Amino acid sequence: MALNQMQTIQSLANNLSMLQQEVEVFGIAATEIRHLVGRIGELYSCVITNGQMAPNTNEKGYDVVSSIGERISVKTTAMTSGGSAKFNSNTLEFVDRVMIMRINEDLEIEVLLDASIDNAKALMHKDKIAYSKLLKSDRKNIDLENIPVVKEAKYKNYKLVEHENGSIVVYKNDEMMIPAKPVLREIASFLNVSILNANGNKHNTRTLGSIIINSIV
Repeated sequence: MALNQMQTIQSLANNLSMLQQEVEVFGIAATEIRHLVGRIGELYSCVITNGQMAPNTNEKGYDVVSSIGERISVKTTAMTSGGSAKFNSNTLEFVDRVMIMRINEDLEIEVLLDASIDNAKALMHKDKIAYSKLLKSDRKNIDLENIPVVKEAKYKNYKLVEHENGSIVVYKNDEMMIPAKPVLREIASFLNVSILNANGNKHNTRTLGSIIINSIV
């Protein structure tokens, strides 16, 4: 049964929480949880296109159908460098649009590519698109202006915002703080919130930000 938009958003949030648990509690690298990472990318594609998962598992060439009927091939990686998105040349005729996502070190979802199949083909070499062609060194892979806010909290002159893709943004006197992690750790010290997870490792930005927001609201 197809999920409605709210159910898709809830499912995305649940899968992001599962990924967070696997990485932070069990110490499993996100690159080793390919099925979960792939599902998160597909769900996020559904959210931002107001679409649905393909009607059949392993549909030829595509994973998601947008609200206007575009057949979208979704590829998702958690790699920080190297690698490529692989496509099947025999099924590209069934694809209208290509979306390539990345789960970054802070467990945020970045859209590396959102293009028509013709533009995507222009980037392919032997049916592959190298991630190095798409990765950037700053946060411009995430257009936060178009990503809905799911939760926010205020503490003194700070405002903490959690976006639908897992991104945490910190504002001080309405100015965005980049990077956010050092500021979050400072706020955590004020609130007596631990910056360490169950394994004694430091929380990433997404997790620490979410914990702080929940401690305030």
